[in-house]
Amino acid sequence: MKNRFWQLNANPEGTDFAAALSLEESAIPEPAEGEVLIENQMLSLDAGTRMWMTSRTDGYQPPIPLGSPVAGLALGRVIESKDPNFQQGELVRTFGQWADYSLVRPELSDLRQMNKDVADARQHFGVLGMNGWTALWGLTETAKAQADDTVVISAAAGATGILACQIAKILGCSVYGIAGGPEKCRYLMETYNLDGAIDYKAGDIDGALAAIPGGIDVYFDNVGGPILEAVLPNMVHYGRVAICGALAGYDDSQAPKGPATFDQILMKRLTVTGFFSPDFSDQGDRLTAQLMTWLDAGLIDIPFDTTHGLENVLTAYEKLFTGGNIGKVIVDLGASS
Repeated sequence: MKNRFWQLNANPEGTDFAAALSLEESAIPEPAEGEVLIENQMLSLDAGTRMWMTSRTDGYQPPIPLGSPVAGLALGRVIESKDPNFQQGELVRTFGQWADYSLVRPELSDLRQMNKDVADARQHFGVLGMNGWTALWGLTETAKAQADDTVVISAAAGATGILACQIAKILGCSVYGIAGGPEKCRYLMETYNLDGAIDYKAGDIDGALAAIPGGIDVYFDNVGGPILEAVLPNMVHYGRVAICGALAGYDDSQAPKGPATFDQILMKRLTVTGFFSPDFSDQGDRLTAQLMTWLDAGLIDIPFDTTHGLENVLTAYEKLFTGGNIGKVIVDLGASS
């Protein structure tokens, strides 16, 4: 048997991933002492991976070396373990590879056993996954959102944004989502009963933000760029901005320029904090327990945009940058369960 994997051959230009990546094949790797071999069942596709494909060295993770497999979050079964903490057959989640099999060292890949009794295993990438953790931590710990706050969330129809919208509602906040296109805005309003949805593609986002009653207490930012620039003047004094993504600049080989409205951070005495999932990975069990409670109670959920087959990874991945998805983008590899 062989292991197919996606290899990064060049830094992509825009969304032309097919010119920069290729599907390669090699022998299934043998784990060395301390390593674990996993048969991937699903892959989580996440926008942050795009920055790893650039040549930038100032990100939160070094760039993927050219000629190497693409790294990404995977869910699968342990096939062989040379680590005593992981046993053959266990369901695990890890930062592995876009491949049929992931070979990892647990201490370097955040390898974790998953609850096999969760009815829908996709939720280990959804409500109970990194997106759920990020949404919950960002709102409650970073932004310290409270009941009656007005919360605005960008990329509100994406995986983290759609969960942040629901968690903010659970917390008793007024919630406004920013998304691209009337279909997404309508979906957010009808499905999650938001207080408002702003279509940034419709023009006059400044006017739409200015019309939010009382101003914005909390901004949960997934994108940076012009939307962040438009939000800052509409924050209340002493408002809080939690930044977990910068989608607008992920495909740039150089760091993007800051917002023209940067001075509003001073004028309005704003607190602006960036955060990233490894910062709170030690709190994963606590976060998962809270999210599981809400999931079981029917208070939170997520739609999945599922593509089948490792060979179709790039088709699915492109959706993250063209607005082609609502919710969580995953690839089902059809591996044995």
